[in-house]
Amino acid sequence: MKTIPLILMGCGGVGSQLLQHIVSCRSLHAKLGVHLRVVGVSDSKSLVVASDAKQKELDDNLLTEVCRVKSDGSSLSKLNGVGECQTFSNSESRTEVLGIASLLGKSTGLVLVDCSASSETVGVLKQGVDMGCCIVLANKKPLTSTLEDYDKLVSHRRFIRHESTVGAGLPVMSSINRLISSGDPIHRIVGSLSGTLGYVMSEVEDGKPLSQVVKSAKSLGYTEPDPRDDLSGMDVSRKALILARLLGRCIELSSIRHDTVGCPIFEIRNRHRRCTQNSMHTSSCLLLTLSQVMMKIESLYPEEMGPSKMSVEDFLNGGLVKLDNNIEERVRNASLNGNVLRYVCVIEGTRCEVGIQELTKNSALGRLKGSDNVLEIYTRCYSEQPLVIQGAGAGNDTTAAGVLADILDIQDLFP
Repeated sequence: MKTIPLILMGCGGVGSQLLQHIVSCRSLHAKLGVHLRVVGVSDSKSLVVASDAKQKELDDNLLTEVCRVKSDGSSLSKLNGVGECQTFSNSESRTEVLGIASLLGKSTGLVLVDCSASSETVGVLKQGVDMGCCIVLANKKPLTSTLEDYDKLVSHRRFIRHESTVGAGLPVMSSINRLISSGDPIHRIVGSLSGTLGYVMSEVEDGKPLSQVVKSAKSLGYTEPDPRDDLSGMDVSRKALILARLLGRCIELSSIRHDTVGCPIFEIRNRHRRCTQNSMHTSSCLLLTLSQVMMKIESLYPEEMGPSKMSVEDFLNGGLVKLDNNIEERVRNASLNGNVLRYVCVIEGTRCEVGIQELTKNSALGRLKGSDNVLEIYTRCYSEQPLVIQGAGAGNDTTAAGVLADILDIQDLFP
């Protein structure tokens, strides 16, 4: 039986669902000859680890209790004294995780699984790489940190998996990697990578006001508590940046400016450096001047309606309706051209943009309805008819399943 020790960082919706998947799949994994040994679990306040990280694990009863505690909104510190485990405060967690990584990284092996939404895990992950650990990510922030951090995390490509950072459990990363490895160059990627914005754009296409659609999406649980977190486009931009870096674009988020109508346009610029040989795919890296804009991100609300200037309630009750006419006009103009509007990312050559685009009705993106994600990939082999990847691109269950598949995908690295 092959044993894979792991530490889970982040035990919110996705992390808890991952633990439930691990417990429920024990018999399946046993048939595959694999056992996932959960050594530790952390949230933002506490860390719970097995009493003997080298030999023992957090058993399934304790993992189930972890999920129950988190579903109640409590901290893992509540598990102090429960079962054969030790609990540590947030200030002690980093040292303890790195201690386990040092103990197991280059002996039995260890997977650091990041299902948090924090940028504070980057330091631990980087040190884990130096200690021989494997990295599995659902958290987008480590891969959209500085290029220096990115290069370190991907320095050993066989040791990192991050399928769930883009498209939840959809086979986006694996498909792109297979295309590149086969020598089929990717010329263009167009994708609707936000279930929320996909739903919004397909609904306004049917003539509904943007304000009504956003409120409906919020009531259905499609948006964040503050819908501006979705409407800003920043979540899509992080996914687009991950894809662009995967294609060898040496770019990073560096500044914010505003266009003439007041909507934030985030510039991601080239850092005027050559990609190191640790980058995912260096052959297609572009060397551009610092002044050349690499990415533009369109926000669906102006700066004066931002979180620092308007409460959520004021935005929903007064600000949002002021955006209706602009979107209605854009929908009408697109329709006159025989097209539809979709909020997408476009990566092509030196162009990398995130925002509303006019697309043909008969394309996969043009036919998109509801909250699915759709990605069109154009290559030499897929030049006229793109490779299309479509399906549920959000949800704790789907994302956790993608993380679990990533962990199993690196099992050959373990003794």
